[in-house]
Amino acid sequence: MYSGARTSDVLTVLANQEGDRLTVGDIVAVLRDRAFALLVVLLGLPNCLPMPPPIPLVCGLLLLLVAVQIAIGKSSPWLPKALLGRSVARKDVERAVKRAVPVLRRLERWSRPRLSVFETALGMRGMGIALLTLSLALIVAAPVIGQIPLGLAVCLVGLGLVERDGILVLVGLGIGSLGVLLNAGFAYAIVAGIISLFHL
Repeated sequence: MYSGARTSDVLTVLANQEGDRLTVGDIVAVLRDRAFALLVVLLGLPNCLPMPPPIPLVCGLLLLLVAVQIAIGKSSPWLPKALLGRSVARKDVERAVKRAVPVLRRLERWSRPRLSVFETALGMRGMGIALLTLSLALIVAAPVIGQIPLGLAVCLVGLGLVERDGILVLVGLGIGSLGVLLNAGFAYAIVAGIISLFHL
């Protein structure tokens, strides 16, 4: 099923798994051959909405781990056993998927395979470096205002990789660049404010 299924279909299968809780290992098993790209989508999704501070930090750290592996050319993700055993409530996964699927399906109607440069080994390594930058930005992002554009960027990049749509990847990277600049400006304003206080 998964080789030709759309992202929204795979996430729906994930949300319909049996049991009250899903381990990270269960999630990776469902994602199968597209685990890297779909993990990127899943790590971006929570940050598209206002979330408490631990969420962007955790997602950013996990994305950092995934990005490094993409950058060095690994074909499938490696995650520590301790992490694979961690679980989340299936209802929480189902709730997040239900919110995301309508938007994903609209994007999927527009998306199609194009600009295949990101399918090459060199292109994927470059993508790993770009995701590494986004993950670091997400870790230190300002709450809400800095987090949401980065989460959206990560989701679009991941979806573009799944759908083999280089244009969607570029749109995601563009939004990510704006998100990085926004957070840099926010950090500069804080530092400038602190310096001005000491000069008073």
